[in-house]
Amino acid sequence: MNIKKFIEENGLSGHPVGFGGCRISNLSFDSCDYDVFVFDEKSESDKIIKCDDEFVILHHASMSETHSEKLLQYDQMQIIHDESWDLRMMLAKIREKHASLFSDFAKNCLIESQFCCQKTIQAIESSDVFAPCWQKCATFYLADAISSINHQRSSPSHMLDLLRKLEKNSINGHVSIVTQTVGIERATPTLLERMLKSTIGFSDLIEKNNHSEIIQQKHDFFVKNSMLSDCYFYLGYVNKENFIKIKHTLNRKQGLFHILKIAFDVEADFNLLKQQSDLVQKSCNEILEILTSA
Repeated sequence: MNIKKFIEENGLSGHPVGFGGCRISNLSFDSCDYDVFVFDEKSESDKIIKCDDEFVILHHASMSETHSEKLLQYDQMQIIHDESWDLRMMLAKIREKHASLFSDFAKNCLIESQFCCQKTIQAIESSDVFAPCWQKCATFYLADAISSINHQRSSPSHMLDLLRKLEKNSINGHVSIVTQTVGIERATPTLLERMLKSTIGFSDLIEKNNHSEIIQQKHDFFVKNSMLSDCYFYLGYVNKENFIKIKHTLNRKQGLFHILKIAFDVEADFNLLKQQSDLVQKSCNEILEILTSA
């Protein structure tokens, strides 16, 4: 795809623009989208645009960004347009401190995972239907943390495969807790088809930006290539991202559980759910202890 042509046709050349995501790495699949970042200081949601039969996710970004998660998405970005050289200077600063950014993001994810584990237990005690959703989120945050500790940017399409290939050490051994509690062993084409429909429905309700077309495309790629576990992980991660966006208003959205119980492929056994929560929380504590003593 001609990125420069895309920039011109969409009137983005008045701002610094970069090209990032897995398309600039050696990880990308044919189903992967193109991530374009325009530094226009807008706080608008991502926009999905189809160009030359490819999907482009247009991210609005800021030069004054301070969150490690977003700064890491800019790391190693290819500059498309930057007349002022502001983007070049920003990327140079990110490169200088990228190790500390990965560490900061990892710690944040571990804390978020612990928070989700606590929400799981609270929800179990109060018979809240969203208990298994919180536990899924806890596991995905743990996966994010381990990836970040290994200097891997969050990429739900590739994360499970990358986690499998990590060298063995005291931190990476906790990948087994991720695979044990996320549910990938249940992945079948029939289940994935059901999860897909609900994931698309949930995305359309929360994101409202046609992300569902990309979700469909990636599902089809995974299933066609017999990557069922990776597809299960990807769909769950997408749901985690959207679930977290509405975490403060769940009490007003009880009806969403009918979609989420299929989208997340939730665990109905609260005793098993508590065991999973305990395992994930134990992993978070052990990893945090290793990081703080390093």
